Amino acid sequence: MSIKLISNVVAVSALGLGVMLSLNANAATTTADLAVTASVAAACTVTTVPLAFSTYTGTEVSGTADLTVTCTNGAPYTVGLGEGGGSNATTSTRALTNGADNVTLNYGLYQESSHSTNWGDVVGTDTVAGTGDGTAQPITVYGDIPAGQTTSTVGDYTDTVLVTINY
Repeated sequence: MSIKLISNVVAVSALGLGVMLSLNANAATTTADLAVTASVAAACTVTTVPLAFSTYTGTEVSGTADLTVTCTNGAPYTVGLGEGGGSNATTSTRALTNGADNVTLNYGLYQESSHSTNWGDVVGTDTVAGTGDGTAQPITVYGDIPAGQTTSTVGDYTDTVLVTINY
């Protein structure tokens, strides 16, 4: 009986091995590549610190303000400064206004300390260009109130200039 038992065990083992070999022989594998893409969009932000001129007494007064532009790394941008809200203001002659009697005090905004290059809002003409590097980039605005404006009334004068980042 032991030979018969051994014979049955060998037969069952052979059958199991055959099934396993049969399964492995029929298994197949295929592969494909999955494409993965992303786009980084240009984005910019700007913060400002006010330009506060010292007291005007009829002689020229200069001052500065700071802009901070933060743009995506590699994003080209331009910074434009509008004409402000003063009566008859342009980007070449802006006007601070005394709210009490609507009198104006003319001033200019410039790209450098020598006050020779006006800062306006026409891209490619009178704006400041830069390229973002992903960090905050400081930009100085130079302001000037010319001497000789004796028709101005005593009081406080204000203006608001729109800063535009084109990117």
